[in-house]
Amino acid sequence: MIAPSRRIASTLLALFLPLIALTLSASVLASEVDRLAERLQVGGQPMPVASIRDTPIEGIYQVRLETGEAFYSDVEGQYFLVGDLYENSGQGLVNLTEQSRNDERAARLADVVDAERVIFRGTSESRAEIVVFTDTTCPYCRQFHEEVPDLNAMGIEVHYLAFPRTGMNGEGARQLQQIWCADNRSEAMSSAKRQEALSGAVDCDNPVEAQYHLGMEVGVQGTPAIVLPDGRMVPGYVPAERLAEMLGLDG
Repeated sequence: MIAPSRRIASTLLALFLPLIALTLSASVLASEVDRLAERLQVGGQPMPVASIRDTPIEGIYQVRLETGEAFYSDVEGQYFLVGDLYENSGQGLVNLTEQSRNDERAARLADVVDAERVIFRGTSESRAEIVVFTDTTCPYCRQFHEEVPDLNAMGIEVHYLAFPRTGMNGEGARQLQQIWCADNRSEAMSSAKRQEALSGAVDCDNPVEAQYHLGMEVGVQGTPAIVLPDGRMVPGYVPAERLAEMLGLDG
């Protein structure tokens, strides 16, 4: 007969061994990631690494640079692979790279506080929130803005961020700065989308340039660029009803 103290010890060991193994595994992973971050160089120059994540493939890591670019590397930083990683699951091919992009995009946008956005909430109960990179000189952005009342009526909040598509020296950047410097940003945004002249200042402390760079880092290539709550990015104009379907709303 096994003594009670031995039974208790055996039970505790069975409970804690998996936790010990998990802790050791996490420690090894952290060590490998740190080592890879130190070794990632090209021509003797260190890479601007933003993050390193493990993948389902042992010994292969996803590296994302501060520029937004991503690639895969072995733990020694000797071999690089550029492209998307897919999992052949029972549900078909799953783009793991795109899932990672979406997660990171959603996290980056969550860091932008409401005070730095131009928000159209409407009066209906909020059911979803989309972030839209916009430019007042973009015809499709103006067309999208005409859908905002319908989106608000369906409980979809529209949060605008600035993305002057011709860069910070163009007319779009000047207008966007005027909007973000206005006392009533939503009113100024609607006026600009109606192609009405704005008379406000452009020299206030505004986030337009920072949002422009953020857009490039998260993959914006044109406007409007609509980002859904899960981080998926939908480029171009999308009608309100179609957006509601994509958000899983039934009207």
